Amino acid sequence: MMWSEKHRPKKIIDMVGNEESRKSFIEWLTKWKIGVKPILLVGPPGIGKTTLAHLAAKEFGYDLIGMNASDVRNKSNTEELLSPLLGNTSLLGKPMIFVDEVDGIHGRSDFGGVEALLKILKEPTIPIILAANSDDSDKMKNIKKTAKTVYLKPVPPRLLQLYLNKVLKEEGAKLSPGTTIKIIMDCKGDIRSLLNMAQANLGGFDVMTEKSFEALDVESGINAFFKAKTPQEAQSVLYSLRIDPREKINAFYSSIITSNLSNNEVIQLLQIISEADMLYGKIMKTQEWRLLRYLDNILLKLYSPETSVQYSQYNLSWPLLNKIRWDGKIIKSIGKLLAQRFHVSSSTIATHYLPYILLCIKNKKLELEINEEYREVIQKEIELIK
Repeated sequence: MMWSEKHRPKKIIDMVGNEESRKSFIEWLTKWKIGVKPILLVGPPGIGKTTLAHLAAKEFGYDLIGMNASDVRNKSNTEELLSPLLGNTSLLGKPMIFVDEVDGIHGRSDFGGVEALLKILKEPTIPIILAANSDDSDKMKNIKKTAKTVYLKPVPPRLLQLYLNKVLKEEGAKLSPGTTIKIIMDCKGDIRSLLNMAQANLGGFDVMTEKSFEALDVESGINAFFKAKTPQEAQSVLYSLRIDPREKINAFYSSIITSNLSNNEVIQLLQIISEADMLYGKIMKTQEWRLLRYLDNILLKLYSPETSVQYSQYNLSWPLLNKIRWDGKIIKSIGKLLAQRFHVSSSTIATHYLPYILLCIKNKKLELEINEEYREVIQKEIELIK
């Protein structure tokens, strides 16, 4: 099992470094209420921005809906994914939005995504967490105006050494002083790289001499895999994509089903994903982690020079995302009609009026004349009311 996953913090207090930044983040979340600015976490890759968001959702009882720059570059896609959540909070209980790599939205591939996102950030009805590797670009200025910015810095070498020694002790492993110093300096404050490099070294991979070893993030890895010119290059990318096996399988799955492929291509690729998933399931059931060496060999079958796949991240299952999209659209359209009737904003309808209306319908105190198309969705919402 990858050490970066095995030793992932279970609670926010278990995280290493950036104590003041984590304190600011927790204060923001504990005091959050409708209308409070989103929070922007800024720091280099591997510093713990995503981990902090996931742990916060878990500890404070939120359902985290995660996406990244590639998901919100398009205006219509942004509105389709995010708007239903903002006005339909009963659908998932307590949703929280996490948008990673917002500094990557800009560029030629930005088709109104920034403007759509800014509009949502200015009227938050649920907690919104943004993450960026940097905020020094001119185009990040508008996003910064709508959010509270918290900076996370690389973990200092002394803390890295203490943490690595702790992990090595738990694993019953040892590294030479020279190798330890080399790994600490090369990881540049990135704990994920620190653990990956240490584990690779103990597994026989010489981080002192191997220049090809550069840990890739998920988006870069998936895109590089499908853009590889040869199977050997694709295999090298898979090795460098040192993330949890489940996360790796999910990343390929979500990217494949959201790409513009023919039905036959999708079927063939999903059969390979299924094979990888079955292997991982067997590993989890038997705890025979030696079988993990075969996972990349299976995933390598996904490679073809003719296959065009672009990375796309969905932390929720595809059926549930479709439910959010289509049911959310209906709820949103009902909200617009009610907003016109009551002469208030759509967000006010979603936050204050609609829950009360649904409760009245449930208790048979109110009847609405609605289309059959809407009736099923309204009934689902009523069933979610306790």
